[in-house]
Amino acid sequence: MGNIAIHSESLSKQYRIGGTEVYKALRDTVAEAFSLPLQKLRGIFRGNNGQTEENTIWALRDVGFSIRHGEAIGIIGRNGAGKSTLLKILSRITEPTAGFVDIHGRTGSLLEVGTGFHAELTGRENIYFNGSLLGMKTSEIRRKFDEIVDFSGIDKFIDTPAKHYSSGMYMRLAFAVAAHLEPEILIVDEVLAVGDASFQRKCLNKMQQVGDEGRTVLFVSHNMPAITRLCRRAILLDEGKVVQDGLSQEVVRRYLQSDNGTSAFRSWPDPSKAPGNDIVRLNSVRVTTDEGATAADIDIRRPFGIEMEYIVHKPGYVLVPIYNLFNQEGVLLFQTSDQNPVWRHSARHPGRYKSTVRIPGNFLAEGTVIVSAAIGTMDSFVLHVHERDAVAFQVVDSMEGNSARGDYGGSIPGVIRPLLNWTDEYDG
Repeated sequence: MGNIAIHSESLSKQYRIGGTEVYKALRDTVAEAFSLPLQKLRGIFRGNNGQTEENTIWALRDVGFSIRHGEAIGIIGRNGAGKSTLLKILSRITEPTAGFVDIHGRTGSLLEVGTGFHAELTGRENIYFNGSLLGMKTSEIRRKFDEIVDFSGIDKFIDTPAKHYSSGMYMRLAFAVAAHLEPEILIVDEVLAVGDASFQRKCLNKMQQVGDEGRTVLFVSHNMPAITRLCRRAILLDEGKVVQDGLSQEVVRRYLQSDNGTSAFRSWPDPSKAPGNDIVRLNSVRVTTDEGATAADIDIRRPFGIEMEYIVHKPGYVLVPIYNLFNQEGVLLFQTSDQNPVWRHSARHPGRYKSTVRIPGNFLAEGTVIVSAAIGTMDSFVLHVHERDAVAFQVVDSMEGNSARGDYGGSIPGVIRPLLNWTDEYDG
């Protein structure tokens, strides 16, 4: 166990429905975690105190795994799968009902970005205050101060009280402080939801740097391309149990599968649970062949479609369906939006719509493609629907010699693989 950073056995957590639990404040538990070179958490089963199965729920049940020092592990699962409960136990916010977890190493948690920031203090004062709260020595904060401010990008406002910050500024500074700690184990929950796209990339790159330095990273996210980019290994939770633990691409592929066994089709038959709002809600997304069949595997040479079905509930909105396509390393291949002139400047009437984009053959490179589906208004820009990992599919390259691959059988780099026309001249 000398190389083990985290080890859990039969880890379980039961909650009483409608009940409350007394938690330590996150600022206290994180401060404690940083003060200890070695934490050993033990949860002892105490009986159900008269509770019945009808009025309790198991957020975690018999979860067991081992993580080595230097590993980057993705924790994934649908909402309610138990991810947040697991991180709260690992961060000592709550205790398990049964089982145990051993943690070896100084731990930093980014569960609630900004914990410990005070609205009346300036950004400068909050850096020292929050850094001390999270276990940094004053000399360490002073040494890293310029780097933290530069990372946050709010240097012009560093001596302004935090109460005057926008939410984006506040979260930028908070993440910058927390990200520049040097824990042996970093536990991160959805930090990529912080800030704009460029800052999210900075966050992702910073986390990748932490992993490259040999520190252990536990990363919880709904962003599957980020999981596969950062983590070689992933753990999939479902209804509080580990259902798969292995290579991140394989675990993500299972996560993306819908109930009918394919990642190429997702539907939300219950409108109250469908992505969207009172203006428009998503009904389904699927990948289709040219013949209209649902397909999880696409021949690189063949055109195919991505179909979005949605229901408009309120009139008066010019709604634009949008897709972002990512490869399994998290690289954005391209974005496409519906530019149909019929609806480009016209408000859609209430009712059911189906919008499909056609993608030509010999365009994408082989490999996994993950599709993010959205519906927005452009003036002013608002996303009413945003389903990050709506569907996924595999582009399969032909070995028959009539794709851009030709007769070459090895690995080919690049995110697209167009079959382009070449001309040759010979002067013999």
